[in-house]
Amino acid sequence: MTTPVAVIVDAVAYAQAVEDAVKASAAYYAGGTSVLDDDAYDRLVRGIAAWEAAHPDQVLPESPTGKVAGGAVEGDVPHTVPMLSLDNVFSAEEFTAWTASLARRTGHEVERFSVEPKLDGLAIAARYHQGRLTRLITRGDGTAGEDVSHAIGTVEGLPGELAEPLTLEVRGEVLMTTAQFEHANEVRTAHGGQPFANPRNAAAGTLRAKERAYTVPMTFFGYGLLPVPGTDADTAAGLDDLAHSELMARAAGLGVNTTASTAVPGITAASVEQVLARVQEIAALRAELPFGIDGIVVKADLAADQRAAGSGSRAPRWAIAYKLPAVEKITRLLEVEWNVGRTGIIAPRGVLEPVEIDGSTITYATLHNPADITRRDLRLGDHVMVHRAGDVIPRIEAPVAHLRTGEEQPIVFPESCPNCGSGIDTSEQRWRCEQGRNCHLVAALSYAAGRDQLDIEGLGHTRVVQLVEGGLVTDLAGLFALTREQLLGLERMGETSTDNLLAAIETAKGRPLSRVLCALGVRGTGRSMSRRIARYFATMDAIRAADAETIQRVEGIGTEKAPSIVAELAELAPLIDRLVAAGVNMTEPGATPPPAPGEEGAEAAEGGAAGGPLAGMTVVVTGAMTGALEQLSRNQMNELIERAGGRSSSSVSKKTTLVVAGEGAGSKRAKAETLGIRLAAPEEFAELIADFLS
Repeated sequence: MTTPVAVIVDAVAYAQAVEDAVKASAAYYAGGTSVLDDDAYDRLVRGIAAWEAAHPDQVLPESPTGKVAGGAVEGDVPHTVPMLSLDNVFSAEEFTAWTASLARRTGHEVERFSVEPKLDGLAIAARYHQGRLTRLITRGDGTAGEDVSHAIGTVEGLPGELAEPLTLEVRGEVLMTTAQFEHANEVRTAHGGQPFANPRNAAAGTLRAKERAYTVPMTFFGYGLLPVPGTDADTAAGLDDLAHSELMARAAGLGVNTTASTAVPGITAASVEQVLARVQEIAALRAELPFGIDGIVVKADLAADQRAAGSGSRAPRWAIAYKLPAVEKITRLLEVEWNVGRTGIIAPRGVLEPVEIDGSTITYATLHNPADITRRDLRLGDHVMVHRAGDVIPRIEAPVAHLRTGEEQPIVFPESCPNCGSGIDTSEQRWRCEQGRNCHLVAALSYAAGRDQLDIEGLGHTRVVQLVEGGLVTDLAGLFALTREQLLGLERMGETSTDNLLAAIETAKGRPLSRVLCALGVRGTGRSMSRRIARYFATMDAIRAADAETIQRVEGIGTEKAPSIVAELAELAPLIDRLVAAGVNMTEPGATPPPAPGEEGAEAAEGGAAGGPLAGMTVVVTGAMTGALEQLSRNQMNELIERAGGRSSSSVSKKTTLVVAGEGAGSKRAKAETLGIRLAAPEEFAELIADFLS
């Protein structure tokens, strides 16, 4: 990765850069807002440092380099021990150079490092007296911080009382998880406030707020434990001599939250190579974490090595932050497009001033629905915080309200369907064309005929357009009523292609229920959920007879989704009846309808063959398959897993039993290795389920 450095050409530009950095730092640390995103700030400060290295006689006293929190934050509560920042590296080469300097300071090659995620929150010191939490203090300028003890009781993971009556100080990060951030913005906007731009801003603003009419939860992760000078030494004896990894284990034993319970727990490493491997593992899991990280913290683990390396005025010399590419940037919202999906859902999409995030140029971002736009008070021309991590679709978090100029314009919502001009059903948060699927009949039929649905070979997009424009098909059931004469009347349809298409349509009648259900495009379901529903209920009649409470028995269907699915199936009832009349299969091979509530085995688990080789296993497939599995689509792979008795899943968790890792497997393989989950190559997996491949 290219080291991010802003180019400063002369003393005037240097002075302006220092002023900009100090203002940005003050806004960032004091109020959780800034005119610069993290990446832009890092580039600016490194540019300042480069200029100062070349012009040491022109360094301004207010420069942010060499100062904690950029030198812009003050506090009135002295820290017991300076609360320093961390220096940064941005590449493996820079990290290796840092380890060399660490070796020079300690007099030997360091053979034990601690490696843990760098949490994107607000650093605080939590003081405990005889086991009770008495004070919370921000980092401030490193020597003194702000008293935020009013927040005691609102921070999860920071117990009001330790498991032992010790007098000590816990240091760590206060942040908001993704769920807490969404909740905070809902509450904040409901009380008339502007939404927070990102979780870090939300945590910083919330931690300092003293007189709000509401409270929202935050989460604490500890990264340090130290005795309080001037107190009884016996209350926290020996902390100074413990390795960092031992301190974290001690903190967890006292009831303090640490990363040990997450998918990216802190570990120890014995070499530079092991550290860099762990950096890649954490980076691969970043997009799936329920909280933000912006890097990995690497420390000399042993207390003796830390003492030998010492600390500077701004940062310890025994620790470094290996920064990851930014996943959030500030850019401008130029326009909002309104797109209509195959089921008639009208989805807004933000058009952005192009911005590079994590190596990709982003020009579009998700806007969930009109209610979300209103709640976030988004306007055309707004500076907005855009988030993208890994392969996650970019999304607009919120406007950066303090950058508004007054020239921003309201976003105009459509009054009629942008696709067909019909009315819009606005009764739910996601707006929908009143024509529903018929608004995009071509898209709906093309989807239904696709490989992972009914798999009707020869019925591509162009042919569907002909059928719809010719009035031969008005819904999915119409495909099964097509005659040879009708098809021969279409342009470029000869006898052979007509007979082949009719044969493919006839074959499609026998597809399993899961494929038919998926082809119907029920909102709230997809390929995986359609398989789960079909395998649980076994017949379409059983599905249609189920109420919302019964539908919720299918894994992954909650209280919000269940009523929507029931309503969709009721809406589709006439179409389903026509499909049945046309001879389309409505059963799932190998599945047994569940007993009625109260009957023996009413809670029977869904799945495939009870005695199959994958019975009781949850399987995730990732990467490119080879050998006997090469020609199978991902949907066919998932069907195969379920026929063999297993349960397919798209994400790796502690519940995963097996990960089939093909060529190019990335974050899912890394997460499986981290969690100690069994891995299998495609060839090994094919041999395991050979009896079900035919």
